[in-house]
Amino acid sequence: MSERPPLPRMRSWLFAPGDSERKMAKASDSAADIVLLDLEDSVTPENKPAARKAVAEFLKGRDDRHRIWVRINPLSSGETTHDLEAIMGAGPGGLFLPKAEGRSDIEILDMRLSEHEDAHGVAVGSTHVAALVTETPRAMFHCGSYGGAPRLVAMSWGAEDLSSALGARVQHRPDGSYMPVFELARSLCLLGAVAAGVAPIETVMPEFRDLEALRERALMVRSQGYRGMLAIHPAQVDVINEAFTPSADEIAHARAIVQAFADNPGAGTVGLNGQMLDRPHLALAQRLLAEADESA
Repeated sequence: MSERPPLPRMRSWLFAPGDSERKMAKASDSAADIVLLDLEDSVTPENKPAARKAVAEFLKGRDDRHRIWVRINPLSSGETTHDLEAIMGAGPGGLFLPKAEGRSDIEILDMRLSEHEDAHGVAVGSTHVAALVTETPRAMFHCGSYGGAPRLVAMSWGAEDLSSALGARVQHRPDGSYMPVFELARSLCLLGAVAAGVAPIETVMPEFRDLEALRERALMVRSQGYRGMLAIHPAQVDVINEAFTPSADEIAHARAIVQAFADNPGAGTVGLNGQMLDRPHLALAQRLLAEADESA
């Protein structure tokens, strides 16, 4: 049995099509915390068998497989069994499940993964799972159901498949912000992930050349509680990593909050720089310092 692989940092998640060895190599050699080799949307149906073989061979040649994950096809597609049969012997660090519609989908995937891990001498339960949880209308109603789901470490959301399912021709307002139903998807993903105790991960920004807009969006969603973001191009990775890494000023302020409470044991509130702080501020400061350690 192999040991459980370490859980990588989860600031940046970079997609690469599974039918392009060049793009898989470029993504894996980037600074992305997690690389997502894609067997779903970026691979046409006729290319999926070749892509599965290419992904398996690529994984076997890497010594950093703990950070190289695979986006498999949805459970409803009829392709998942073929995906698992092809790739699990190569030991991906995790799987990204699209179009998840609740905890039961994670439980089904867990059972199938356990069979493949056991067959390949891999520690049962060692393959991490992340899920896209808002890609169908039904999925939206189950974002709060993932608590206790086996293997689950992160939840993300997506607008494109949901838009297609709804018949929505417009996703954004003129100022670039999402229309209400898609903001609802973002909010439900965040709430569901936090309730389940896993990392909420922001969806992709297709306009990969606009790095300033990417930085603004990444900082905005991080301020709301998101822990990382999906990427579609290597140029986005450094911007995302920086946005989701606590700054020196943030760390200094958090340390000052922690110290203020330490200097006043038993106090429910403390004063710092003219501001009155209570216990929720202490919890936020402690969380930020923990994130800083993860990013070190």
